[in-house]
Amino acid sequence: MKKSDLKKAIKPLVKECIQEVLIEEGLLSNIVAEVATGLQGNVNVVTEKKQNTTQQLFKQDNRRQQDQVKRLSEQKKKMLDAIGNEAFNGVDLFEGTTPTPAQQQISAGSVDLGDPTDSGVDISSLLGGASKVWNAMK
Repeated sequence: MKKSDLKKAIKPLVKECIQEVLIEEGLLSNIVAEVATGLQGNVNVVTEKKQNTTQQLFKQDNRRQQDQVKRLSEQKKKMLDAIGNEAFNGVDLFEGTTPTPAQQQISAGSVDLGDPTDSGVDISSLLGGASKVWNAMK
């Protein structure tokens, strides 16, 4: 038997067997369904982790702020008790005060340029009439 004759005889049989396994027994649909759920699961897991992380950060920040306010009020009470409430006729010395901002750690290579909320000095008048001279040179 020639190679081409064998190929003609076996090709339809193999094609039919593969079609039967993939389509009729549902193997192909199972593979497609698993891949689709795998892709959807990856996308959902990533977004859920981001949302959970963001929510956790907000909760931690709120807890930290509440703890700080609580510690501050306790510290004020302790200081007033140590001084003695009667020494100042019951006046709360710390009423309306806020703690100074905490200083940040300075890392190597960084420069302290002062308070970032400070507007600084207006230097527009330093050049004087230089803008007029510059415009005349154009």
